[in-house]
Amino acid sequence: MPSPPLWGRLPSSGWTALCWFAAVLFALLLFASTTYRMPSLHPALHQSVFLGLVLQAGLAVVLALAIGWARRRPLLVFGVLLAETLVMPALDAKTWPLFLAMDCLVCYIAATHPRRTAVAAAVTELATWSGEWLAVNHRQEMVSDFLSTLLAVAASIVIPWTIGNSIRQQHLYSQALRAQAATQAVTAERLRIARELHDMVAHSIGVIAIQAGAASLVIDTQPAGARKALGAIETTSRETLAGLRRMLVSLRHAEVEEDHPAKAAAAEGLEAVDRLTETTAAAGVRVEVRWRGRRRPMPPETDLAAFRIIQESVTNTVRHSGTDRCRVFVDYGVEELAIEIVDDGRGPLRGDMTAGTGFGISGMRERVALLNGRFSAGPRPEGGFRVSARLPA
Repeated sequence: MPSPPLWGRLPSSGWTALCWFAAVLFALLLFASTTYRMPSLHPALHQSVFLGLVLQAGLAVVLALAIGWARRRPLLVFGVLLAETLVMPALDAKTWPLFLAMDCLVCYIAATHPRRTAVAAAVTELATWSGEWLAVNHRQEMVSDFLSTLLAVAASIVIPWTIGNSIRQQHLYSQALRAQAATQAVTAERLRIARELHDMVAHSIGVIAIQAGAASLVIDTQPAGARKALGAIETTSRETLAGLRRMLVSLRHAEVEEDHPAKAAAAEGLEAVDRLTETTAAAGVRVEVRWRGRRRPMPPETDLAAFRIIQESVTNTVRHSGTDRCRVFVDYGVEELAIEIVDDGRGPLRGDMTAGTGFGISGMRERVALLNGRFSAGPRPEGGFRVSARLPA
């Protein structure tokens, strides 16, 4: 990430020091160009050049003192400078340094305050200059001289205002982008949690529902079969509760996951496929898993996505296919991990939520898309249903 601009890295104390440094420079400018004629107002000091210079320096310091608070109170300092421009002509002194300082303040006000406030400051400065020009030793000037000077002064005000307004617009735009990015991150995290909960709970509830139905059918005639089904329900329930507990713990320790993102994704992966086949077999569907290629550790996000795709596909087979057999192929390629789940059942019925309009297949598709992989799901020509995914290894 590129470094922020210099003004973004400067601390508040640094800006305060810069303001007071600017006040010192402004005092020197006033002393050199604005108050050099002040001794003429004090005949008693004509014989003392030193005292005259001290008086000039003191007045310059007083006039420039307000600049030190320009960052914290820009509008107040702007008003003080306006008042000084009204006093300076009475002292037969030049006022252009004050208008130069107000131009800088207009830029700062435009960058940090609403547009209406900045426009009001710019218009007030221009009106003050115009009134002063007309009132002080310019009544004999030509109208063309006034208009040409007015255009120059207006340009000296408009340019700083434009710069400050552009800075403010860029700041507001950056804030909007950050807010949008934060909203997108929250939405993506909510979708991730929703996918995890759906994949975890849907499989377990499907198995529990089938086992409960089987137990209710044989509880009177085959107590042993009912006991076995209840045991499978207990095992599946405990595993689901453990998974939910792991998810809640990971959400409560989000700062740990940021430092170690692999830990968040390592809760389950392809190593849990064997346990999945046992649970599914207890529900009456035998899952045949075939491993191809050299088995090796996968990136955490690929490992978790592969397991969730297999889990969701097997769950759909248990709930919707009407078959007792399912085949899973896991192929470890050089650059990608290929997964294929097929069954010989009737497939999801028309209008079934898992056929593409619900959360099952759409959730799998989202997982694959996040990893820039490829995904397909649909009925097989020879019958049954097929889910295929290719993930980066």
